[in-house]
Amino acid sequence: MRHGKKFNHLGRKKGHRNALLKNLSKNLIEHKRINTTLAKAKALRVHIEPLVTKAKTDTGHSRRVVFSYLQDKESIKELFGPIATKIGTRPGGYTRIIKTGHRKGDCAEMAMIEFVDFNEVYSNTGSAKTKKTRRRGKKSGGAKAAVATAAAAQSSQEEE
Repeated sequence: MRHGKKFNHLGRKKGHRNALLKNLSKNLIEHKRINTTLAKAKALRVHIEPLVTKAKTDTGHSRRVVFSYLQDKESIKELFGPIATKIGTRPGGYTRIIKTGHRKGDCAEMAMIEFVDFNEVYSNTGSAKTKKTRRRGKKSGGAKAAVATAAAAQSSQEEE
């Protein structure tokens, strides 16, 4: 039975699971994007998003709290520096998980987890303006244009 099981234990004891999440968090902060299994990515998202929320307020207390989770001064500098400045305006949802298929050896479902504002491909801050279009065509001439194209197609068939 699964009474009281609120999160994925990842098949590990508490100390091993905490060490795993700590190392994954350090690597995500350092590289901004990592590839791992889908289960670990989902567990990492639950682990790191509160830390990023704490990093938005740069106080001594919040630095100590985040340090108690990560135990790495370089990760703290990176998290409270460039990451906090880019993510400071965002109200939540700091990470994105993208499924990347299955691993060849054991067919485990793999995923890429990344910080949202550090991927230029998905962000809307590009210089190209997107043209807003409506799915429906122009109001006037919609039926007339359809009749005209049908008549043109019919006349071309008759000529052949």
